[in-house]
Parts: sequence; structure tokens; C-alpha cells
Amino acid sequence: MKVKDFIEKSRFTNLTGTSGLDREIRDVYVGDLLSRVMSSATAGSAWITIHTHMNILAVAALNDLPLIIIPEGINVPDPVVEKAVEENIAIASADCTAYEVCRTCINILG
Repeated sequence: MKVKDFIEKSRFTNLTGTSGLDREIRDVYVGDLLSRVMSSATAGSAWITIHTHMNILAVAALNDLPLIIIPEGINVPDPVVEKAVEENIAIASADCTAYEVCRTCINILG
């Protein structure tokens, strides 16, 4: 499923405009330990994390993750959003818990 279609169906807030919207999501990975995400997330996975620092973009780029979903309405700093746009990585914000984000992902992606 395209990132654009996922964001529309999820009703999460797209923080990065058109960046990354045409990329494909094949799976979802949930995790906050960056080294674990680097070693375990597979290319094409949307990534659910509470982290909002610049390192999430390096991890997403390294693992070819098209979408980062930030739960609980946690603020993502403008420099991180700007860099995500440059890197063609979409970031979405969700006002619900990570658990509820997972439920939404299951409902949309199966």
C-alpha cells in the first residue's frame, strides 16, 4: 500500500507534505531501541516510535523505511521534519497511543 493511501485511511496527520507519499508500505515495525530497529526492521516497513530526534531519519534511511509514525501527539521538531522531507521519508503524527496505532495498522494493512 502506498504511504499516501495509508495516511488517508488512518487519518493520522501528515507532517511532511508530499515527501515519501508514493513509497510502498509492506509491513509495520514497532520499537524505540534504535539498534534493535536497525537490526530487525525490514525494508518497506512503517515504523512506530516515540523518538523524534534526528537519528530516527538515519535509521529509517538505513533500513529503507518509508514512514515513521509518532504516537501520543508527541511534537516532532521542525528540523527533523525538514530533514525528512529532504530524505523523502514521510512522518505521520497520531494523537493516540502506540497500541492504538498498531490496531489501526492491522485494520488497514491486515
